[in-house]
Parts: sequence; structure tokens; C-alpha cells
Amino acid sequence: MSDILELKRAVCMWCHDHCRVIVHIRNGVLEKIEEDAAHPHANDYSRWVRACPRARAAAEWFYHPERLNYPLKRAGERGEGKWQKISWDQAFDEIAEKLKALRDKCGAESLATISGTARSHDEYRRRFMHLFGSPNYIGQGEICFGPALMVSSAIFGMPAFLMGRHAKCILLIGTNPEQAFRRIWLNILEELGKGSKLIVLDPRRTATTERADIWLRLRPGTDTAVLMGMINVIIQENYYDKEFVTKWCHGFEELKKRAEEYPLDKVEQISWVPAEKIRNAARMFATIKPATAWNHMGIEHLTNGIEALHCRFILPAITGNLDVRGGNMLYGLHPTFISNHEIEMVDHFPEVQKKKALGADRFKLMAWPGYDLIKMNAKKGWGYFIGSSHTLFAHAPTTYRAMITGKPYPLKAALTVGANPMVTQGNTKLVYKALKNLDLHVVMEYWLTPTAELADYVLPAASWLERPEIYTASDASSWIEVGEASLPHIVPGKYDRRRDYDLYRELGMRLGQKEYWPWETLEDAYSARLAPLGYNLHDFVHQHNGFDMPRPQERKYEKMGFSTSTGKVELYSVVMEKLGYDPLPRYYEPPESPISQPELAREFPYILITGGRHQPFYHSEHRQIESNRKRHPHPLMQLHPDTAKEHGIEEGDWVWVETPRGRMKQKCQYMSELDRSVVHVQHGWWFPEEPGEEPWLHGVWKSNCNILTDDDPDACNEMSGGWPLRAGLCRFYKVKTF
Repeated sequence: MSDILELKRAVCMWCHDHCRVIVHIRNGVLEKIEEDAAHPHANDYSRWVRACPRARAAAEWFYHPERLNYPLKRAGERGEGKWQKISWDQAFDEIAEKLKALRDKCGAESLATISGTARSHDEYRRRFMHLFGSPNYIGQGEICFGPALMVSSAIFGMPAFLMGRHAKCILLIGTNPEQAFRRIWLNILEELGKGSKLIVLDPRRTATTERADIWLRLRPGTDTAVLMGMINVIIQENYYDKEFVTKWCHGFEELKKRAEEYPLDKVEQISWVPAEKIRNAARMFATIKPATAWNHMGIEHLTNGIEALHCRFILPAITGNLDVRGGNMLYGLHPTFISNHEIEMVDHFPEVQKKKALGADRFKLMAWPGYDLIKMNAKKGWGYFIGSSHTLFAHAPTTYRAMITGKPYPLKAALTVGANPMVTQGNTKLVYKALKNLDLHVVMEYWLTPTAELADYVLPAASWLERPEIYTASDASSWIEVGEASLPHIVPGKYDRRRDYDLYRELGMRLGQKEYWPWETLEDAYSARLAPLGYNLHDFVHQHNGFDMPRPQERKYEKMGFSTSTGKVELYSVVMEKLGYDPLPRYYEPPESPISQPELAREFPYILITGGRHQPFYHSEHRQIESNRKRHPHPLMQLHPDTAKEHGIEEGDWVWVETPRGRMKQKCQYMSELDRSVVHVQHGWWFPEEPGEEPWLHGVWKSNCNILTDDDPDACNEMSGGWPLRAGLCRFYKVKTF
């Protein structure tokens, strides 16, 4: 038998690093994954791909016996774990028929779609929903990339959340890239090796804080106060860039007055960070140029998160580090490629349906009111706006409540694609009640997750190894990264998996959308989007290295201004003001803290952080992969050793952690530089090896930190609706063994 080796050029979608890789297929079987040495960013990828535990376990993941292979229809009661194998045509026909009946009876808004971390084809989900007529797409956007995209777009007219290279000073806010964004971490290490300085705001000691020149170990939830203190120092000590501020900033005097409310003695009292450390951090960031600021999920998980992001973007603006090499660049869209925004058919969506988006009347920034306002500014200036995948949502906590109560109107059906809200959404008990109350729940997944166990139909999803990919950071970057499918998604007699594109197209074709789905396959759809560059999908991958990025131009604003209502950086946000919010950042206490709720703190005396990233997993994924579970077999909660010993807890003991919402257990790990009053627990935990039927649901009730978290709309950020995953109150005690 001949030995045939095929090398496929793909984009790995197992995390948000999106590394370009070479997939080795020997005699039709996945053998291994390596970095793509021909890629323009090969040096960035090589070290990480070689070390990545997910990449090393690729064959184990792909050929895992628990992968879903054929469509399943519920055969018993929901959650009973009884399934019937059906064909794709039957699944599409029945789901479409049920959706049409619900639309006719209750209106298109009775359907919600639930997404995860936007590593699937979310632009086609939006297209389907806009054509169907529902504004109720929800996901993790309010606590993921979305807030940074929307705040920077409101202030600058385009996103500036990405961190480039060549910075001589790096400010990291609420992020641990050593675990969460390893490729960016390797870039940071390279810059540090050249002498760059690193400032880190984080309550926990991590590998990232270990490398910091200044570590600001703050009380969880007080980031905005610290950042406003830094802004105050920069302004009061005249470290700001007077020329840029005078010519290109709107609202500087108002910002100066607001910043005066945050003298360092007050900020120290709020945050527990010594005043002199904050002063030194401010001076370092303002005087060592170019400097860049970057955040990643930590502050998005705070009630005060939008305000912290506002500060994060003010800092590079007033110090002259905006749209310069090594600072915070404004990349913009690729000028030729057909963007996500164009595919989504946002402009096709009727105004009357926009107003029905759940929660949009209250949480306006990341709903239609904010999106339309920012898009109007962007089109007047740069002429385009980013896609809606991370920036436009119905409010998830409000949507789950509508599933239960039927208020303000009935929400009867959900399509859940690439998401596991029973593990990843705040307030798991409420999510459970909501999903159980639906008339129709369809899940497209790789595995039977706790969420899939509560579905009526479970559809097997093709992975990134079985589909082509185009990655643009949801239109937030000027590059396009393209990869081909490495393996077939249909092998007769073995499996028949489909792309989520197929789900939306096939349902759309059955629901009156036929004219809007001219591309039979995802390959066809992608080729059409690449056609303006003169390539189809295959040729772009093989003749153009699968990558294109126009040469970045610095200080673009000097020619065209900023895409804001004033044509300037709006330190004083006109967008936020028009939406009815405070146009300047301000600090306010978390809704559940020792300061805001002293009576509750007597019962729950510790401050809780959930959600620190940890290898080798990605959110709730990869826990059924044996090689990865051996590296990290148990969920871990972290305590200061002295605090643990006061409660009779040794390292390795199982510990109950409890909040007013519920309790779950994880194993204790000592962390000596964690404040004695702070508890950190890991997120994303479920146990695929445990039974799937109720009451077990793969152990979703055992160690899932979202049993503890709050998603009450009154606790959410008032602008974005983001729900708090950090800075709540808790207590803990050792699990008794008998």
C-alpha cells in the first residue's frame, strides 16, 4: 500500500489565538499539527503551536469515541437522555416546520439564538436571524470582546482593542495572557527581552504579574478607580501630550475635572493599592513611548467594566500613543474583502423588530440604539462599520427570564450553536429553568454537553478541521486569515457532520429566504467574499499564503479625522451622552461587596473572583480529552495559605464555595500572594465522564462556578448589560468526608 501524506493549511479555532497551522493527513488519517512555517507570522506561531496541549491532542480530539456523528432527536422527556438517530433532512424539515409555526403564532421574536465565543460562522447566524425577523441573538458578547470594540468605536470611531508589537511600555489590565493568549504572551516576552516595561493590574499573582515591573494588586472590582487615579496623575503632573490633546481630543477639560475626584489617597483607600505605586505606574506609562494598553476579559466581567474600558482607551489617547507603531493602532477593515457586516444584512432588518430586542431599551450601548448611533458616525467618517458578531445583542439575562416568564412577550425557541450556557452563562439555576421551559431547543455541538442534554434536537457540528475558515477578529482588524478544510465532514458509514453555515442556510431555504442564500457550500460563500481580491478560497490559501494585510498607516486621523460626531477622540463620549449615560468614566462599588452590602458581608465575608483562564482547557471545552485531563484533572480554587488554615483546609482538600445563589466544590490550591480576603475559583467545569441524564447532566452541579454568579439585570453594567463574574461575596468550608 502506498504511503500518501497530504499537508493542509488551516486556521486553528480551538482558542482566540487562531494560529495558522499545517495539518498532516497520512493515508486519510489525521497524524499531527505543526506551525505553518511559510506564514508571514510564522515566528509568532511556531513556539506556541509546538507547546500547545490542544494542538498536540488533535488526533485524540478528532477521533474521540464520544464525538457526535449523526443528528439526534429526543425520544423521551427532555433531559432523560433518550435519543433517536435521524437524517439531516428530517431534522431540517421538522425544525423549520416548528419555527414557522411559532413565528406565525407568536412572532419572529419568539426565537432566540445562543452563541459562544464566536469561533464559528456567526455572520451567517446574524444573516439568518435578520431575514427570519428576530432581534434576539444572545451569547457572551457583553462579557467578551464586545465591550472593548464598542467603547473604542464610540470614542475613536473604530476599534483599537488589539495589542501590537514594538511597545516600550505595556499596560495589562485584568488579563493573564500567559494562560489566555499565549501567542500574545510570547510577543510580550520578546519585547520585555528588549528592555520594555510591564505594568499589570490584577488581584492575583500569575506568571504575568511575576514579569511585571509594577504589579498593582488591587481589590477585585476597583479597576476604574485605579485607572482614574492614573489619569489624574498624568494630567496634574503635565505628562499628557498637549499637542494631541489640544488638536484631537474632545472633552479634555471635563475629563480633567472628573479625574480630580480621584486623588491617590482616595484611590488607595478604595483599591488597596499603595498610592505611590499608582503614581509610578502612571509616570511610567506616560513617559516611556510608545506605550500600549491591553485588557482581556477581566474588566469586562465587572459591573463597572464599561467605565474601566473608557479609562483604558483614554490613557493611550491623552499620552499620544494612539494610532502609532507600538501604541494602540486603529487598524480598520480590510479595504477589499467582503466584510462580516456586509454578510450579516444588518441594514435589511426592519426598525419595528429592532425595538423588540430584549433588554435593548435599558442596556443600549451593545444593542440597536448604540450600534446604530456608532455605525452612523463611522459611515460619515471612515465609510464603514464592523460586524455585529461581538457588538450587537439582546440582553442575555433578560432573554433567559423571558423564556421563563413570557414577559414582555413569549420566547419559545432557541438555536444554541457553539455554546454551552449551562456552564458558561451566569446564574446556572436560572438558565436551567429557562432551557427546560422552551417549546423547541436545538443544539449544534461536537459533544453531548449539559446544554445539549436539555435539547430536543442535537446536531453534530463539523470542527475547524472539517471546514474552511476566514478570521477577521469580527471585522476589528485589517487582516484576513484564511484556511482550508483538512478532513471531510461527511464519511459514509462513519459520520455525517455539518457546518453551522449549513444549519442556517438549510433552515433559511425552508423558511422563505432562498434568494439570500445563493452559495450552496461554505467554500462557495467564502470564495465569493474573496473574489474582489482576485481569488477563490483554494487559490487564496495556496497562492497567497492564506493571509492578507495592507501595510498599516500611522496617524490616519491627520488626513481624515476620527469617525465620531466631533471628528475627534471623544474623551467625553457623545455617544454615551446621547444614549442617556454618563459621558465620562466614574467608579462605583460592585453591587455585592463588603462596602456596598456590609450586612451580607457578615454572612459571606470573602470576595469572590471567577473565571481566571487555565491551560489546557478553553472555557468549558476539552475536558473529555484524556491527555489534557491528566494535566489538569480537577477544578481548583485558590486561597491564601493563612486563610485556608484558619478554616482547617489543607492544600488538595475539597472545599465548598457558597454565595447567596448556591454552592459548588473545588479542590484547594494555596496562593500566598492572594489577598487573605479573596477567593478565586476556576470556571468552565463539567464532567463528561459522568451520566448525561438528569439529575447528573454530566456533573454540571458539582464544580460549576456559575452556580455562584449573579445575572440580575440590576447587577449588570448599566450601559452594556454585562453581568458580574467577579467581585461578589462568598464563604467557604471544607467538604466533610465520611
